[in-house]
Amino acid sequence: MTSILIGVIAVIFAASALLTLWRIVKGPSILDRAVAADVLLTLVMCALGAEMAINHHTRTLPVLLIIAAVGVFGSISIARWVARRDGDES
Repeated sequence: MTSILIGVIAVIFAASALLTLWRIVKGPSILDRAVAADVLLTLVMCALGAEMAINHHTRTLPVLLIIAAVGVFGSISIARWVARRDGDES
């Protein structure tokens, strides 16, 4: 029963990741791509967290922290770049 549940969870994560990658490729704006990249990082974090819970370990916790930091700093950088670009156009 648990292997079926794990398979369903893996399929849902994979489908979500593919749809998110499609949004990153398709766009249409840089902000849509940035949000999709944040969603993809969140999906990776959730998948790693699920793997940690299933296998009863915390070895990938530093990886989760690094992914979270990259996501936050990336979002801040894109927001500052877009704000600066919008300020230059005005």
